[in-house]
Amino acid sequence: MRPINFPEQTAVLSKPPNMTDEECISLPVYNKGAECISCWRPTWSERLCILFGGKVWLRILSGQTQPPVALETCTPFEQKGAMPDDT
Repeated sequence: MRPINFPEQTAVLSKPPNMTDEECISLPVYNKGAECISCWRPTWSERLCILFGGKVWLRILSGQTQPPVALETCTPFEQKGAMPDDT
């Protein structure tokens, strides 16, 4: 999966200087202090794996523990009357 730009984003988190572009890329995020939200788009082959395998794995490169995280399929931003983007 690749992180993508989205209309609500407020910042871009740079990759750590000790990591290569193959290991990590910059991350567009929405951040107002209480939470940090990013948007990811799976490739077509990843979509098929999700469709037929039903699993998504979350990897956090933070060491000893894992901060609170959430995976969602619907936008966390209110869009009155709008359908979720499924492109």
